[in-house]
Amino acid sequence: MTVLEESRPRPPLWRDVRVLRVVIQVLAGAAALAVLYVLWFNLTNNLRAAGLPTGFDFLTQPLGVDIPGSDISPSAPIWKGLLNAVKNTLALVVVGIPLLTVIGVLVGVARLSTNWLVAKAAGLYVEILRNIPPLLIIFFVFNAVVLRFPVLQESLNVEDLVLVNNRYIAMVGFTAQPNFGPFLAILAVALVAASGVWWWRTRRSERTGAHHHRFLWAFGVFALLALVGFVALGGPVGLSRPILDGRALDGGFSGLAAYWAVLAALVLYTASHVAEIVRGSILAVPRGQSEAANAIALSSFQRLRYVILPQAMRVAIPPVISQYLNFTKNTSLAIAIGYAEMTRITFQLIGNGQPAPQMIFLLMAGYLIFSLIISLVVNVVNRRMQLVTR
Repeated sequence: MTVLEESRPRPPLWRDVRVLRVVIQVLAGAAALAVLYVLWFNLTNNLRAAGLPTGFDFLTQPLGVDIPGSDISPSAPIWKGLLNAVKNTLALVVVGIPLLTVIGVLVGVARLSTNWLVAKAAGLYVEILRNIPPLLIIFFVFNAVVLRFPVLQESLNVEDLVLVNNRYIAMVGFTAQPNFGPFLAILAVALVAASGVWWWRTRRSERTGAHHHRFLWAFGVFALLALVGFVALGGPVGLSRPILDGRALDGGFSGLAAYWAVLAALVLYTASHVAEIVRGSILAVPRGQSEAANAIALSSFQRLRYVILPQAMRVAIPPVISQYLNFTKNTSLAIAIGYAEMTRITFQLIGNGQPAPQMIFLLMAGYLIFSLIISLVVNVVNRRMQLVTR
């Protein structure tokens, strides 16, 4: 503080900017709390007047609805049905986000291809898919593709490896044998060893300048240890083939046809938006970077892999996060074809007389948690990819 500032008299409290800021923030917070209290007071009074519960004790009551593709009975508690709905939504998110990322990057790169046919085909895909509402794409895939598969009794069976009908799509899966627990421990050790090899190859490359080949080394160590453990334990994992027993499907890795329809539709739709983000991000990389890569005789793939894409991804990741969140929230559209995700189960329970405010609150909380977790994970990746300036 300067001498001039020390000699200047302080204004009275009602004219002090710092005091006014604090007072205004306190008043705004108090007003917001008052509004929330009034809304909560009206809500609880209306619920009591209608004879509905104001808490969440109803979650222990019987579910009262069937969940397709699940072994949860209508007599199970409501919270179990909601957890199953969360699992179904998670199945879409965990599988869909990696798929749409790969497709989006490939199509975005293809749009800049020097091959006329590849570039135009990628452009046609983007312009068609991103300009159609996702709900219509879901309806089209479900009605024009999935429902045209053979009926249950005439399922398409490919050597007991793949089973396709208009209700299920199943493929060969894996089953755990009694010694599966020790095998998991071996896999954990193999993963730690592979991580150590990855770190060692990276440090060696930084010290000597030699190519690290860390992926091949790490994968080789992991695969070798896993194979040794598999043989030593006498096969802790077995194959499970999909078998149709009447109207029930046993074994294999299966999913309802509605799941695959929603997954395919939303992945294709969201990937069209990601492709445009990737294309714009590549164009944002200075042209001199490509010229420098050509000057040191890098191939087209090496130029894209080591020079262009790493820089483009720094630009692309922030807007791609929004597309991941849009994909997650668009899974609620699966209610249109009967897939039992969070929105469908919530509205079924409301239709059965469960309190709507609490159910909607739980639904909103579910999507909020999904979005926050996705944002957190991708933002961590984004921070690690940013250039560090000193």
